[in-house]
Amino acid sequence: MRGVGIGTSQIMDYMVQQSGGYNNVGFTKKDLYNHVDADRRVHLRDGDAEGALAYLCGKFEMDSSFYYKYNVDEDNHLANLFWADSTSKLDYSCFGDVLAFDTTYRTNAYKKPLVILVGINHHHQTIVFGSALLVDESLSTYTWVLETFLDAMNNKKPLFVITDGDKAMRKAIKRIFPDSCHRLCAWHIQRNAFTNVHVKDFTNHFSKCMFMEGTVEEFECAWNDMLEMFNLHGHKWVTDIYAKRSRWAEA
Repeated sequence: MRGVGIGTSQIMDYMVQQSGGYNNVGFTKKDLYNHVDADRRVHLRDGDAEGALAYLCGKFEMDSSFYYKYNVDEDNHLANLFWADSTSKLDYSCFGDVLAFDTTYRTNAYKKPLVILVGINHHHQTIVFGSALLVDESLSTYTWVLETFLDAMNNKKPLFVITDGDKAMRKAIKRIFPDSCHRLCAWHIQRNAFTNVHVKDFTNHFSKCMFMEGTVEEFECAWNDMLEMFNLHGHKWVTDIYAKRSRWAEA
């Protein structure tokens, strides 16, 4: 029914009617939405995968330094797809000491995570080192992305890797870049501070602690003053982010 364009909600109503009630369907509406979403992510429409690969193959024919790689799942559907052009590879050879690794929300038609691997050049401009469409956000998938990225960049490893703190991503980084320093993205942390701690002016004080230059002792003093000021002793998010301070505090 999805294949001919019937909406998920209408499908559920039809199933309920055919089975004689919600209790007889065997799944909830949420189950159905989850199934449809998972199916959309994994199964590409006929021709889309072939079209994407043909396009990348054409780019390689025009640029011998263009790099792309993909793998398939057990049903022979396209799973993960990575690509980087010659400019990206040249930029990485010059500015690849710091690598920012993050996934955007699933805004594409198949709800597949889009990974952009970026850095900063000597003009403080953002530059793209590579891109990937993923089947999921698991440890094995992130490991594949980083291994593929390393292969594309002639095995040059970054000195610093900046992420949003995803656990699977962090494990993959430790596995593939064991000697690289892993830092958390300041923008993500500030956004999470605003989302998780609903106390006026907390975010401003938190940012001051994050970016303050000084000794560890000065940071600890400022942090404890903030906890006292806003009465945040025992707050779960504050406690959790404090435990990770070595990956985000300037001090």
